[in-house]
Amino acid sequence: MLPDDDVLLLTPGPTPIHPRAQAALGWPMRGHMDPEVFAYNDRIVADLRRLYGTGEGSFTSLLSGTGSLGMEAGLANLLEPGERVLVLSNGAFGERMVEMAARLGCDVHALRFEAGAPVDVDAAARAARSLRPALLAVVHGETSTGVLNPVPELGAVAREAGALFSVDAVTTVGMMPFAMDAWGIDYAYTGSQKCLSAPPGVAPVAFSARAMERVAQRRLPVATWYADALGMRRYWQPDEGGRQYHHTVPVQLHWALGEALAAALEEGLEARAERARRVGSAALAALQDLGFRAYVPAPHRLPTVLAVVPPSGLDEAAVRRSLRSEHGVTVAGGLGPTAGKVWRLGLMGENAREVHYRRFLDALGRVLGEAGLRERFDEVLEPALA
Repeated sequence: MLPDDDVLLLTPGPTPIHPRAQAALGWPMRGHMDPEVFAYNDRIVADLRRLYGTGEGSFTSLLSGTGSLGMEAGLANLLEPGERVLVLSNGAFGERMVEMAARLGCDVHALRFEAGAPVDVDAAARAARSLRPALLAVVHGETSTGVLNPVPELGAVAREAGALFSVDAVTTVGMMPFAMDAWGIDYAYTGSQKCLSAPPGVAPVAFSARAMERVAQRRLPVATWYADALGMRRYWQPDEGGRQYHHTVPVQLHWALGEALAAALEEGLEARAERARRVGSAALAALQDLGFRAYVPAPHRLPTVLAVVPPSGLDEAAVRRSLRSEHGVTVAGGLGPTAGKVWRLGLMGENAREVHYRRFLDALGRVLGEAGLRERFDEVLEPALA
């Protein structure tokens, strides 16, 4: 049986595939060492530098895996066993960093903050001054809670402590301006299926020149051969010796990611951020009329993942099941500390569209027997468009 092609993904990943990425999946197959693939990858490298805002001597590429491979690759490349890492955690993906670093044999210190609250910069600075970690790691937009962490300020904390700075940009890069060099970030990563709206399976990553120097100066080999930055660079950014085979990259996923990435840069990151903000604000206003409330206060709210607390007495899981089975609309529940407590609505790439949220609100109104949700959405949206 073929899947239903009329299911709407309003989840915080994966997102609906961009039409250009969908078309690219049908391009002809080429070998991973083919000149056409090399030329296309060169464009991806250049576009990723723009996307991340990297500085001189940076290394950008795609890892053949999801964003979690991006997370693990950064820790494995930038840390050796026994080296100290300070993880600033306020949700499920901060805790994933803690677990990965521990499995790599690092000296892991976690500074934890309440779910729904941002990382406190002063507390982070005190911990970094005391611990003097080799690496400071944080999630920019915590997918599990919908919190946006103060990455520019934390970059200054890392610099003061003499630490490398790693940032999970899975729900931010590609849907809002990102300034890796200006913010002092040494490593950042995302997943193709998030803000860029490409199929899952590749992880766009970026290393600063300082990070690459650190990898080159390691005493021990990188724990993962598959995601060793030096090995990858010989395929992606070769020296005078020419390109070297590393592994068979998923060529069709490169085509699709490249097209989605180009579309994002053509639209403009400021415009994409405004699109997410506008649609999210109107959706929240309509949901508040039903008794939903925002989980995160406005100053710290992640623009790309709207976490809302359902009204008391609502069987949130049953309503989500009805939305999917009766109307083909998929909404995510909570994750980790928010499991059973919130809905998480994606506002990344192609799911941050007015037409999709009108469909969602129409469906929700029918499930709950409430009228006027779409009209409320449009009422808030129209002044923003004007």
